[in-house]
Formats: sequence, structure tokens, C-alpha cells
Amino acid sequence: MPTADELRLWRDYIETAEILRSELASRLQSESSLSTGDYGVLLALSEARERRMRSSELAAAIGWERSRLSHHLGRMERRGLIRREECVTDSRGAEVVLTPTGADAFRSASIPHLRAIRELFVDALTPEQLVAAGEVAATLRRHLGSPSGA
Repeated sequence: MPTADELRLWRDYIETAEILRSELASRLQSESSLSTGDYGVLLALSEARERRMRSSELAAAIGWERSRLSHHLGRMERRGLIRREECVTDSRGAEVVLTPTGADAFRSASIPHLRAIRELFVDALTPEQLVAAGEVAATLRRHLGSPSGA
């Protein structure tokens, strides 16, 4: 059982992380008309070879269930941000492709989004606190078995 102090720290951590996520999401939406989900998909595709990924790989990369991703991709496709194509190497799957419109939207959103990250997170902490935050995140990811923490 966690102690009272440990529970207070846990609650402070969770509540602060939620406030930070909410503020970043709000700014992203108001400045670019992209949701954090849109941004995550566009980021993954922008970093992918040939700006395309199989749906299953994309779901794993952003940590979503495939059904959630499928619904979200439908909305993004209607807005012209991505398109889905049959996989040329495997007819069972589909590839998600970043469109020029999606690439433009991602580029336009990135500068204000990165500015908000700096303002709300980086600038609020000392260099030592940033290092400690990175160490805490890495330790938790390793403990939880996350591939990105390896």
C-alpha cells in the first residue's frame, strides 16, 4: 500500500500531467485545427519511410487499438490529410499514406506546438529537473516494459 505522501505525489503527478496534456491539446486544436490524435498520426507518417505505414504498424507506433485508429483514419481521410491504399506486398493489409495536404498541416502545426511544449514544459523546469524528468520517464517505461524505454 502506498503511504499518504506517496499517494499525494502520485496524485500531483497525474493531475499535473492531465493539465499539461489538456493545455497542449487545446492550443494545438485552436492554432492548427488538428487534434492530438491527428498530430500523432501525422508525426508517425512524416517519420516513416516513404511517408507510409501499414495500419497495424501505425497503431503500434502511436499506441492505439486498431479499431480506434481505423475510425480516426476515416475522419482524417475525409479531410484529405491521409489516404489508405492496398499494400502492394500483401493484399491482406492497407497502408496509410501521408498526403501533401497532411504534410502541410503537420508542418504548419509543428512550430506553434513545439513553442507550446517549450513554454509549458521546458521553460518551467531547470536543466537539472529536465534531466530528472527524463530519468523518471525512462525508468517507468522500462518498469512497464514499453519498447520505447528500451
